[in-house]
Amino acid sequence: MDPDLEPPPPWPALHRAEHTAALLRLADWVSGAAADLLALAVPVDCVCCGAEDRTLCAPCGSRIRQLTREPFRAESGAPALMDVDGTIMLPVVAAGVYRDELAQGLLSFKRHGQHQLGINLGRALAVAVRAAARGSSGFLLVPVPTGTAAYVNRGFSPVHLLLKEAARQLPGLDVADVLDKKPRVRLEGPKALGGQKGLGGQKGLGRGARSQRVRGSMQVKSRARTKVLGRPCIIVDDVLTTGATIGEAARALHLAGAQVRGAVVLAATRPPAAADPGTPAACPHGRSHDLEKNKPGKDE
Repeated sequence: MDPDLEPPPPWPALHRAEHTAALLRLADWVSGAAADLLALAVPVDCVCCGAEDRTLCAPCGSRIRQLTREPFRAESGAPALMDVDGTIMLPVVAAGVYRDELAQGLLSFKRHGQHQLGINLGRALAVAVRAAARGSSGFLLVPVPTGTAAYVNRGFSPVHLLLKEAARQLPGLDVADVLDKKPRVRLEGPKALGGQKGLGGQKGLGRGARSQRVRGSMQVKSRARTKVLGRPCIIVDDVLTTGATIGEAARALHLAGAQVRGAVVLAATRPPAAADPGTPAACPHGRSHDLEKNKPGKDE
């Protein structure tokens, strides 16, 4: 058959088609008009590319969906979650690699209070949770607690907001906010970690310093112990770096009698090993992942 006379059928459209119901079309039109009016009153730019009138423009939102459409196992890049002989101590599923639009969107959400991004990021987190809990039910989703100083600075907990959005798309899975940060004694002199006095964030700390910083820092709330006793739990965090924070959360849950089955993060700072068979490629389009670029400053 001559391909010029019989061309192949066109590819399906990548954008969402119009709703068939008139009420839904009206709702779409009203929401679009409201967004345009808001852009006139309070001018905004896309946090990723700088395009006008939207906190996250359509192309960048599509790019975030592409970066998070294939969740992968990420514990091999977290030394705190691997034993010295390579044994996995806790499996972790990541929605995507911490880079490009995903990294920029998460940073803007956390540091600049761009809550509009919570819908896009929460959906990506839901995909990862669904992949981690595939074929199972009755899990408790346990968010990693935010430190008091970080909460005061931001006015919100990023992990809790993202998990709240993700939970809307995960019927049958319950969110259990059962972990809490222990009060820490302020250190002085050379005992202060990182060469600094007192307690601060983990930005700039190495693997050992991070592990020492978070060791013994979490506990299950006294009133919540019966809720997690014997229950399968999945820990949820935003970014996986060394794995020290997730490891501490798992330790606290184990002490309370919970069955920790794994963890889920929105982004991992290291892509899966290329030699790992069956692992989706984390860096498509031939681009390599720069671990230092967009590296997060963990501050809780």
